[in-house]
Amino acid sequence: MSIEVENIHKQFGSFTALNDVTLSIPSGELVALLGPSGSGKTTLLRIIAGLERADSGRILFNGEDTTEHHVRERKVGFVFQHYALFKHMTVFDNVAFGLNVRPRGTRPSKSEINAKVMDLLRLVQLEGLAQRYPAQLSGGQRQRIALARALAVEPQVLLLDEPFGALDAQVRAELRRWLRKLHDEIHVTSVFVTHDQEEALEVADRIVVMNKGRIEQAGTPDLVYDHPANPFVLNFLGNVNLFHGRLNQPGADQHGADENAVSYVRSHDIEIERSPQDSTALKAEIRHIQKLGPSVRVTLAIDATGEFIEAELTRDVFKNLGLQQSEQVYVRPRQVRVFVEDYQI
Repeated sequence: MSIEVENIHKQFGSFTALNDVTLSIPSGELVALLGPSGSGKTTLLRIIAGLERADSGRILFNGEDTTEHHVRERKVGFVFQHYALFKHMTVFDNVAFGLNVRPRGTRPSKSEINAKVMDLLRLVQLEGLAQRYPAQLSGGQRQRIALARALAVEPQVLLLDEPFGALDAQVRAELRRWLRKLHDEIHVTSVFVTHDQEEALEVADRIVVMNKGRIEQAGTPDLVYDHPANPFVLNFLGNVNLFHGRLNQPGADQHGADENAVSYVRSHDIEIERSPQDSTALKAEIRHIQKLGPSVRVTLAIDATGEFIEAELTRDVFKNLGLQQSEQVYVRPRQVRVFVEDYQI
């Protein structure tokens, strides 16, 4: 089931939640709507679902205009951040709920419902917990039950709003891998909202980066990470260092001659050297060293400008360099991306 979002605009009082948003989602794709709070990603998801009404624009499923269709007519499955399970029902009854409340003419038989629910519980790897209640489950198990319940009604589109946001880091990582594997098995067109860059990069076929009610960039994880369209995308997808200067080098005419510009370099693209290997190396002083599990973050002050930057090293590289606080070293930026300074984030 393909989804077309055409020129969607949504206003809440004086606040513009979505500003002329257009997006195409091919059938069977797993898409992440990524952005900070207030960027419009959840509003867009709710409009696709039919839970919210746009002020203008259209939503099409497989080319059919569903803008005026009620949420029940859109055949979407919705998974919320806080599960929304029925506490008084068993796991089995929670998953079966959407099937049991169908009109009599379209409701499957009890044996068909039983078979379908058990198939879904096997799919989410929780078949042994059918008679438990939500309070007896872990957070990760509850979220998988919520997903099974959404899939029970055979949705054409699966929508997930911050599905792992309420879980701890280890469980989130496990469920991310599980969701990717599950999607590869069922191939339901899926859209999920997240503000977690790592989650989007790991799980999605395509990432839609949103900011202030508009789409900044859409593309594969590799594309948006390696070729960010602007400073906002670059900043949002990793720790970034800024170097201010003037842009007047040959071949940069498209930016205009001699403009104020900012060079952006991710922290893992800063190399630290004992002696300068070439003219791009800058003299710096180590101000702080912070060990973060498998990596080490080194804060440095650039001698020429006094600007602070951060370099992220592996433990092995840090150990081999033998770095100490307050010593003089040289830093060399790699993968430098330059944007003119008047870009508004």
